[in-house]
Amino acid sequence: MTDAPVLVLNQGFEPHDVCRTRRAIVLVYCGKAELVEDSRGEVHTVSESFAIPSVIRLTQRVRRPVHERRLIRLEVFMRDGYTCQYCGRGTRDLTLDHVVPRSQGGVHSWENVVSACKTCNRRKGGRTPDEAGMKLLSEPTAPRGYGYHVPYHYFCTHTEWQKYVSERAGLTLGLRLAAPGPDVALWSWSPTGP
Repeated sequence: MTDAPVLVLNQGFEPHDVCRTRRAIVLVYCGKAELVEDSRGEVHTVSESFAIPSVIRLTQRVRRPVHERRLIRLEVFMRDGYTCQYCGRGTRDLTLDHVVPRSQGGVHSWENVVSACKTCNRRKGGRTPDEAGMKLLSEPTAPRGYGYHVPYHYFCTHTEWQKYVSERAGLTLGLRLAAPGPDVALWSWSPTGP
C-alpha cells in the first residue's frame, strides 16, 4: 500500500505532482504538506499510526519551471489528437510528416511537423501539401507550456481525485484530457493554459 499513487496539490489546490504513499506520509510528517483526503485506512509503526493519504496539499507554494515541450513523436501525436492531419482518420499507426519536406529546406520544428497516416505520408512523399494536392486539417503550432501529465488510469481508479482534477476544473485551471493514444491517455495540466 505504500506504493499507491497520491495526488499532490500545490498550496492553491492546483495539481502539482503524483507521488507514492511513502513519500506523501513523509511530507505530511515533516510538516511540508497537509492531508486532504485519506480514504485508504492507516499504516502502523511501532509507536505511531498514520492515515494513508490519497490527496495531499503542500503548505508552501512550489513554482514549477516552465519548459518547452520536447519535439518527440508522442508529443506531436498528442497535440494532433492521434489523428492524421491530412485525411482526419484516427489511428494507432501514425508517422511524422514534415509539411515542407527537409529535402526542400523544411526544418524539424513544431510548426513544420504533423501526424500523418502511412497512406497519406506515402501519397505526399517529398512534396509540399500544395504540390501533392492535399490540405492540412489544422495549422501546426507549438504547444503552450510544458504542463504536467497525470496518467488517466489514475484518474479513473481514484475517484476522490475528481474534485481536484476534473473536466470542469480543467477549463479554469488549464487541464485538458489529452486524446487517448495507442497505450495510455493522459490528463495534462499546463500553468499557461490549454
